[in-house]
Amino acid sequence: MPYRGRFAPSPTGPLHQGSLAAAIASYVDARRAGGEWLVRMEDVDEPRSVPGAADEILRTLEAFGLTWDGPVVYQSQRKELYGAALERLRTSGQIYPCGCTRKEIADSSIVIAPSGEKPYPGTCRNGLPAGRKARAWRVRVPEETFMFTDRRLGRQKQNLLAEVGDFVLLRADGYFAYQLAVVVDDAEQGITDVVRGEDLLASTPRQIYLQRLLGYPEPRYQHVPVVRNPMGEKLSKQTGAAPVDSSQPAPAVAAALRFLGFDPPQGLSHAELLKWAILRR
Repeated sequence: MPYRGRFAPSPTGPLHQGSLAAAIASYVDARRAGGEWLVRMEDVDEPRSVPGAADEILRTLEAFGLTWDGPVVYQSQRKELYGAALERLRTSGQIYPCGCTRKEIADSSIVIAPSGEKPYPGTCRNGLPAGRKARAWRVRVPEETFMFTDRRLGRQKQNLLAEVGDFVLLRADGYFAYQLAVVVDDAEQGITDVVRGEDLLASTPRQIYLQRLLGYPEPRYQHVPVVRNPMGEKLSKQTGAAPVDSSQPAPAVAAALRFLGFDPPQGLSHAELLKWAILRR
C-alpha cells in the first residue's frame, strides 16, 4: 500500500523543540518508506489560531529542510466537508443534541477516567431535558472496548463509554470538534500512516470509532514520546516553550533525533542529518 503521512500542527504559535521532534519523526518515517509527506494546518479552532503563525511554521519547516508534498491544507477552509460528515451521522441517528455546560459535566458525580478525562454522564442521551436548548452535538458511543496496535507502543485498548462517554462533534460555539475534522481530513487526503506525539494516544479510539461509522479506512498509528520541560510538563505555548532557532537548524535537528532514539554523528548539516536518519534501519 502506498505510504502517505502528514504533519498537522495547530497554528497557535511558532514551532518549538517538541513540535519539531514530532515533525521530524513523521517526515523521516514517510521518506524512509518512499512515501509522501503532507502538511495540514489544524486551525479548525479558529479563535485559538494566531494570525501569521501558519506562515511562520511553514517557513520554519523549510529552513529545517522538511519539504512537503502537495498543497498545504487548512481546516478552516474545509467546513463543508465536516458539515457533510456530521449530516451523515445525524441522518443515521448516530448523534444527538446536548444542552449540558462544561461546568455541569465537571460537577457530575462521574469519576475521572484513567486518561484524566471526566466521561460525559449521558444527561441528554435520550433527549434534551425539559427547558434545555441544544448547545452541542454528541456522537453516541457503544459500551465496547476499542483496540488498535500502535507501531511503537503495541496493543492499546480503551472502553469509550466508560473512559470518555459520548463526545462532542459540533461545539456549543458552532465550531467543529478536532475529532471529527481530523478523521474527515485523514480520509479525504488518503492518509495511510499517522505519526504523532503520544499525548494524542487517548484520542485514537475516538477517531477509529468515527472512521468505522463513516466507512473510512483506518490508518496505521505510531505515537512518539513528547518533549517535556524540567518540570515534566509537555512543551507548549502554555508552558512557555521557546521557538526553535531556524538560523542554526543542525543543533535542533540533532537534538530531536537523539530524543527520538537515534545516535546521530557530529559535524553534519541539518540536511545531512535528515538524510542519515532516513537511511538508518
